[in-house]
Amino acid sequence: MAKLKGDCTDLSLAAAGKKRIEWADNDMPVLRLVRARFTKEKPLKGLRMACCLHVTAETANLMRTLQSGGADAVLCASNPLSTQDDVAAALCKEYGIPTFARKGESTDVFYRHLNSAVDHKPQVTMDDGADLVNVLHGARRRDGANIIASMEETTTGVIRLRAMEAAGALRFPVIAVNDALTKHLFDNRHGTGQSTLDGVIRATDMLLAGAHVIVSGYGWCGRGVASRARGMGALVTVTESDPLKALEAVMDGFDVRPMDEAAAMGHLFITVTGNKHVLRAEHFRRMRDGAIICNSGHFDVEIDIPALRKMSKKVTRNVRNHVDQYVLGNGRRIFLLAEGRLVNLAAAEGHPASVMDMSFATQALATEYARRQNGKLAVGVHKVPASIEEWVARLKLESLGVKIDKLTPDQKKYLASFEEGT
Repeated sequence: MAKLKGDCTDLSLAAAGKKRIEWADNDMPVLRLVRARFTKEKPLKGLRMACCLHVTAETANLMRTLQSGGADAVLCASNPLSTQDDVAAALCKEYGIPTFARKGESTDVFYRHLNSAVDHKPQVTMDDGADLVNVLHGARRRDGANIIASMEETTTGVIRLRAMEAAGALRFPVIAVNDALTKHLFDNRHGTGQSTLDGVIRATDMLLAGAHVIVSGYGWCGRGVASRARGMGALVTVTESDPLKALEAVMDGFDVRPMDEAAAMGHLFITVTGNKHVLRAEHFRRMRDGAIICNSGHFDVEIDIPALRKMSKKVTRNVRNHVDQYVLGNGRRIFLLAEGRLVNLAAAEGHPASVMDMSFATQALATEYARRQNGKLAVGVHKVPASIEEWVARLKLESLGVKIDKLTPDQKKYLASFEEGT
């Protein structure tokens, strides 16, 4: 099979991309330890992999780790606006990892790149939104016969995959890396919380203190966004459809109400639900002049952009970088950030490397686990083994200089027995 070469915007950016990758690597000590072991043991030797992830410096260090383990891996973008072009160039030129990603690529190019990754004839895939899985269950169904396992990185992807499993449509085993505690407790909450507000501030230069921020969704990502916004002095309202999550938001001290009410109150709206049309025409009509709307869920469907466009008498692209202005029929303006795509990656740099260190160490070790289980994993959605979770957490604590207690033999016996009572 001919070696794929990748497709990136400008190979002359490779040197700058390498610097960015190396800087991120400084904050990824757990992944470095995995890479050091992989370099010696080569647990992924000869394994063909196709990865569809956000092409960032942190992802580049995951790809380097897979390569060090012996994997023959290619990478394509999981989002048209999240690619760091210098990183894509460095992966192609400096590290020899074929990368198919261009920041701002069209929908046609996006799907061409997905198909280029499938052309690699992968045995293992790694997704951030189940795009490769969908291609392998659709137009490239025949190539799905080669897959021994897939890794899924994000909430939206796991939702899709569990729906496929429930419908009996899933054809190969998937490991839900997103559901690992070392991923969603930290990456989703602390990573999304910080990077989302970073993207908003870079795009708008708005002051959050005193602003009324509406956060749609109180999953792990929503919790992170809401708590960070409150920490910066914003008045935060949460909208939810799940009664348990809504109750949790109330008991965490947030104002909770339906979007029909919140729409008239907000200065800034952030959707993090994983669902479609969370912000719709009836909400746009209630918004104040100058309202800012953005999305930090995976796909660009959380905001009903076609409806917004239809009800606007004028649309001005890039009134500021990553900001589009929609003027409604009544003259009120709504500002849409990052075309409704991931504001934290399109307008900023995504999650800090320190938190991605855990997620990507878990990804790499889950891939090793899948390789070792070759043929033994049943078709379905699987959890990351607890032993991987514990190892990653312990190493992360050590890298932070944090020590914890160890159970005494007597304590271990007590927890494992039922004889002792009150």
